[in-house]
Amino acid sequence: MAATERVAGPGALVAAALALPGVALSPAAQAQSAPDAAFVQFKYLDYRDWQGGGRRMRVDSPGFYAVKPLSDSLVVEGSLVYDGMSGASPLYFNALSGASGEGVRDYRTAGDAKVTKYFERFAVGVGGAYSHERDYISRAGTVEVRAWTQDRNRTYAFAFSGAADRIHTESGAADRESKYVLDFLAGVTQVVNPTLIVQSNVTYSRGHGYFTDPYKLLDRRPDHRRVLAWLTRANQHFPDSGGTLKAAYRYLDDSFGADSHMLEAAWHQSLPQGWSVTPSLRYLSQKAAWFFYGPPVGSGLRPGQPYTADARLSAFGALTPGILVAKQLDDGWVVDLKVEYYQQKSSWKLGGEGSEGILPLSARWIQLGVGRSF
Repeated sequence: MAATERVAGPGALVAAALALPGVALSPAAQAQSAPDAAFVQFKYLDYRDWQGGGRRMRVDSPGFYAVKPLSDSLVVEGSLVYDGMSGASPLYFNALSGASGEGVRDYRTAGDAKVTKYFERFAVGVGGAYSHERDYISRAGTVEVRAWTQDRNRTYAFAFSGAADRIHTESGAADRESKYVLDFLAGVTQVVNPTLIVQSNVTYSRGHGYFTDPYKLLDRRPDHRRVLAWLTRANQHFPDSGGTLKAAYRYLDDSFGADSHMLEAAWHQSLPQGWSVTPSLRYLSQKAAWFFYGPPVGSGLRPGQPYTADARLSAFGALTPGILVAKQLDDGWVVDLKVEYYQQKSSWKLGGEGSEGILPLSARWIQLGVGRSF
């Protein structure tokens, strides 16, 4: 699988809607004290996408997460995931094809671990991550520091991570290439009142090295990339109804030119007998990269200059409706089912000036989770 295909289709967009890779704070690490119970969770993701009436990618991804307090101030957590990918490679404009005409069959195994030490007014976490594909290996390390006010109504978060990637394709298109990325995060979480919490994070990513997709004809991208993102989220609880409104906005500034806006809203509703339901809707609008050129293939190509026809770097808008249903069981067990549907069209971009000649993209994913605290 190509270096830039580490998350198939719109999965990359969904991940980016929350935080930049490498500096996202886990739920356990965002707490102000160590959890008093261990928690383990298994999730299974089934992903499919299609375009122009043809099926493209299929991803089956089981994953495992665990967090364990070692003392009242020390916590260890980690996750493992396996992605099995198959199907046609992402569309080069509108032609379904695979790498060298053989289709895509790849896998990804990844894991991460982190240790967090809690003090009276701050916490420090140190972690590492490793990901391996047939033609892509990534290693990363992360340091997180959080501090809170004496009344614990405000928390400041700072994080730094570095990743070193190696790319080597069987076809020889990428021969032992490398990429290095540094990520930074600074944020604040404020308890406004007993029913309202607001969080705002700024993330900055700077990388250099091999950003080209070796599985796309004529693809040649800049050897450096800078991404600045601002994400703000708010949760407003309504005690009378037992519901919580969750809203988020993210702006992303990309040196490739693929700047984007993301808006998301969800309603979490608690129900009798341990049930809960959370419908959601996300909208994304993205500009085209400055070196993206639409059909016909090769138009705008200049020798030695950056060029791509990758539709993921085109201008488009996308909607993602979804629903999450969860059930709290006896003895600390919890099960949940999440279903989302993704629809992407050039004409849905803000301003209605999306890239021409790109067929609409659709996808759906179903995720089942089972967890237990003990």
